[in-house]
Amino acid sequence: QPLISSSKWLQLHGLKRNKLSLSQILSQIGFQHRKDYVTTLGKLVASRYADGLFPQYKRAQDDSVYNLTAKKELILHFVDCLMGAIELYKQRMEWLTSESRQIFGVIQEQCIVIVLDFGTAAPSEFDLCRDALSMVLVEQVTQVAKFNLIRAAQNLMKWQQKSAPVSEHTVKSAVTWLWKLDHMTAASHINSAEALLEAMSDEAVSS
Repeated sequence: QPLISSSKWLQLHGLKRNKLSLSQILSQIGFQHRKDYVTTLGKLVASRYADGLFPQYKRAQDDSVYNLTAKKELILHFVDCLMGAIELYKQRMEWLTSESRQIFGVIQEQCIVIVLDFGTAAPSEFDLCRDALSMVLVEQVTQVAKFNLIRAAQNLMKWQQKSAPVSEHTVKSAVTWLWKLDHMTAASHINSAEALLEAMSDEAVSS
């Protein structure tokens, strides 16, 4: 993943540490309205001394009530922190759903095989598929350790016999191989299954 995206993701993971969950914020801007069991009444009874003294917030999850005691400045500080966190999440979502990630998701495994099954794609769609595959090779496959390409066809085609280490040279070679493929009639389901089985036969491959 690009460094900027990784750093933002680390910031997001730091939100809990920075005490920005609802219960953590509530504990910093007020105190929980307590209930206790009264034996003579045989039920839980809430204290009443705070009624009317403080604004109160009732949590939907467990119906717990908090008396809010913070000054406006502290609440505005948390507003700023939460708005910053929301912006980080928005940026992360935009990154996760952009470019090749929009089509393929985020590739997390370190040794992969991409099985190409172009189905009934027309020549123009065939080129669009190759554009998308070229994008994923350049943007994401460059971040993994090893990869291979296998095309489902009557005569199964492989870029390499086994998954190859990722380098600038091998990625360029794979893109060149991709664009030298001929448009052909749709592969059958049997051809697709054979290509998947061939991909799984490489013991180094994790996805």
